[in-house]
Amino acid sequence: MIQTEFEFTLPKGYLDEAGVVHRHGVMRLSRAMDEIVPLRDPRVKSNPAYATVMILARVIIKLGALEEVTPRIVEEFFTCDLDYLQKFYRQINELETVPLSGATVAATAVPETAPQAPDQSDSTANTNTIVETEADLFSQDGGPPMVPPSPRARAAASQS
Repeated sequence: MIQTEFEFTLPKGYLDEAGVVHRHGVMRLSRAMDEIVPLRDPRVKSNPAYATVMILARVIIKLGALEEVTPRIVEEFFTCDLDYLQKFYRQINELETVPLSGATVAATAVPETAPQAPDQSDSTANTNTIVETEADLFSQDGGPPMVPPSPRARAAASQS
């Protein structure tokens, strides 16, 4: 049986309007529609980086005591939590190998702390995988958002 849901713990946590911090959550594996649907949204068409927000809102199925995770909630995440979730998403969906505090996501191993930045001494390290600020949601060359849709998702969206 394939594992489709993965627990995570945010480095800081989402602070809701009542002052409650929500850190523990569950993310499910992404499906093609999770990457296709956001491409049709006007917010993503005007700002491609917003796809990250919409995709994460679709695949985070639990966060603390919240009933649901909406794009508005994801917009309010601290930058370090957004960065953590982008890496977590990429790793559980096997889009690339992203070390999360030395742990490998598997059926029995989920990260409990914030991921470490790539080693800057390694010339092969992809420095575009870290979101420094909310204004830096694009790669340094102005490329796609941090959780880019797959080529299949882009092709399907352009045909609709």
